[in-house]
Amino acid sequence: MADQSSDLEHKTPDQLTQSEAQAELARLSDVLTRANRAYHGEDAPFLSDADYDRLRRRNSAIEERFPEFKREDSPSRQVGAAAADGFGKVTHAVRMLSLSNAFEDADVQGFADQINSYLNRTGPLEFTAEPKIDGLSLSLRYVDGQLVQAATRGDGEIGENVTANALTIDDIPQRLTGAPEVLEVRGEVYMSHDDFARLNQRQQDTGGKLFANPRNAAAGSLRQLDAAVTRSRPLRFFAYAWGETSAPLAETQAGAIERLGSLGFQTNPLTTVCRSIDDLLAHYRMIEQRRASLGYDIDGVVYKVNDLALQRRLGFRSTTPRWAIAHKFPAELAWTRLEGIDIQVGRTGALSPVARLMPVTVGGVVVSNATLHNEDYIAGRDSNGAPIRDGKDIRVGDWVQVYRAGDVIPKIADVDLSKRPDDATAFAFPTLCPECGSEAHREDGDSVRRCSGGLVCPAQAVERLKHFVSRGAFDIEGLGAKQIEMFFGDPTLPINEPADIFTLARRDQANLGKLQNRDGFGDKSVKKLFEAIENKRTIGLGRFLFALGIRHLGEVAGTNLARHFMSWTALLTTVDRAHEAGKRYLLAEEAVIAKRAADLSAGQRPKLQAVRDKIWSDPPVPADSRAAWDDLVAVNGVGAVLALSLVTTLAHPQERAVIERLVAELTILPPEAQATDSPVAGKTVVFTGTLEKMTRAEAKARAEALGAKVAGSVSAKTDLLIAGPGAGSKATKAQELGIKVIDEDDWLGLIEGL
Repeated sequence: MADQSSDLEHKTPDQLTQSEAQAELARLSDVLTRANRAYHGEDAPFLSDADYDRLRRRNSAIEERFPEFKREDSPSRQVGAAAADGFGKVTHAVRMLSLSNAFEDADVQGFADQINSYLNRTGPLEFTAEPKIDGLSLSLRYVDGQLVQAATRGDGEIGENVTANALTIDDIPQRLTGAPEVLEVRGEVYMSHDDFARLNQRQQDTGGKLFANPRNAAAGSLRQLDAAVTRSRPLRFFAYAWGETSAPLAETQAGAIERLGSLGFQTNPLTTVCRSIDDLLAHYRMIEQRRASLGYDIDGVVYKVNDLALQRRLGFRSTTPRWAIAHKFPAELAWTRLEGIDIQVGRTGALSPVARLMPVTVGGVVVSNATLHNEDYIAGRDSNGAPIRDGKDIRVGDWVQVYRAGDVIPKIADVDLSKRPDDATAFAFPTLCPECGSEAHREDGDSVRRCSGGLVCPAQAVERLKHFVSRGAFDIEGLGAKQIEMFFGDPTLPINEPADIFTLARRDQANLGKLQNRDGFGDKSVKKLFEAIENKRTIGLGRFLFALGIRHLGEVAGTNLARHFMSWTALLTTVDRAHEAGKRYLLAEEAVIAKRAADLSAGQRPKLQAVRDKIWSDPPVPADSRAAWDDLVAVNGVGAVLALSLVTTLAHPQERAVIERLVAELTILPPEAQATDSPVAGKTVVFTGTLEKMTRAEAKARAEALGAKVAGSVSAKTDLLIAGPGAGSKATKAQELGIKVIDEDDWLGLIEGL
């Protein structure tokens, strides 16, 4: 069933066969039932609002296409979830139903048309429109003005008795004056953004569970078996409806809400009467724009027929009223105010702008930060200078549209220029590092500006340390990003560079600052940390290279460099010898960039190879340096950009000293021995042209498995070139250097049977 369902998910209802429709309805019933229980009964949702709504719509569409297969346990027959066992059960005198949803403007017009059709009337209708609070539904029963019972919605018919907890909420009156003899007031328990932030901070300070969003916090707080816990939580209540009542509250929905307000209940001030669909949609847009500044979560706007006599005529479907609908906001979009732009510095020196936002819930997650990518994105252009967002730049004080999809980092999609403050100024991206004051350069072709301070920059230093201890690098148990931040810059036992990790135990034993005296560290945890560090003193060369955090040097390149040079000493010797050639390469690239810009501005086609050749040859690069450079760039997956990064980093005195202090603490192992009995073991091979009987990746993997070193370019150290059709400059260079050249068939014959 599971495999079948995974295929069916991609079929539209019209594409399903009868048996497939039954299988898909069974799957949807299971998923949505569990989602209802998790959301309403356990306050631990595992589906986002958008995913839940999408699955509900799919279930309804299949049922409409195959009505004969509608299940008894269909999600379309369900409201909420069954009451939990920890509370007494309450049977609602009048069912507490859910609302049908509208997602598009056309759905709202369709809602009005259906009402007129049902009532056999024409002409405009009068509606109320109010924010849809994202909280927990609650019914309050008053008899003779006294609150006698409070119950959650549960499954719509039976809810949980939470009377003791409701009595602790300040917004809920315990006595009413002038109310009908029997009155059930219904509304939503919620938590404000400010109260939510303070609650989570308190939870963090005391080691308690952090809540994902205000809705979960409110629901979890109301459904506490100990009312004292509920009393300690900052819960609020909006009244917006009623159940059983011994006398009418008013003749209209708006009048009834006004009556509830006069009885002492908090009602939403954004509730209004609308006399056309255009009015409804305008109110929806206004509330959507103000969403972030309300101070509490909403996920749409609810429209209700204002005339209560018409409401009674319209009545109910099985789980929803015909006279009301919830116009939902797009689950992954929200408008909020940009309160600031911070610049963060990463381990490679990249200056990354971050938007500081007025907190807003987007897709079930409270968002207060969003990425701004780079200075071009802020200015309203892409990396090629073309406009984005119609060329609108982003300024502090702007109202911006935030979006997120799944777990992706929130981004800014749009700017509302009509709300831009008069004093808002264009953002000036810094040319100096905000952490260390070093110049921040932007290379040609790079969208990112980078700090030139290297390890002088504390932001780069701490981020490199976090990378150093990460899973793909040294992966030291008990020493992660959080601990690195704690130790970095510490006055007694600092970890300011990688070598400090491996001297930590010695410094601790010298009584320079006992680790076990600190919060979070006892004798056992300290011993365990020191043992974990000791176990990582021996490391493979490839992993060591990746751990250094050198720009462009990833895991694959680290492995390839290790296999090519076999030892740290051999690699370091080659890098040192290649230094002069690296400097010349950088000069050549700078000259090429300038020449290209000059040619393009003059309307000429750039001719750049002659520029490179002249700088490389006049005066000539020392032969040993050029050979070392060629050896580096020939390593598979390395190339000139990474080679330059290696040469530059290891030639920097301070960076070199840091690495040498680290190496003195370690044993760096060569890569695992590969096959030595093959005819290509230990040889450097290069593939060029088109391979017809295997992919290039397969050929490289096969060669490496046989102990060969696979390079990306031809140099004096190349032993064998395998050339397929279309081989060009590499084949020519191999012939000039006297390197053996064979075709793919000869290569396969050479390794056949191995």
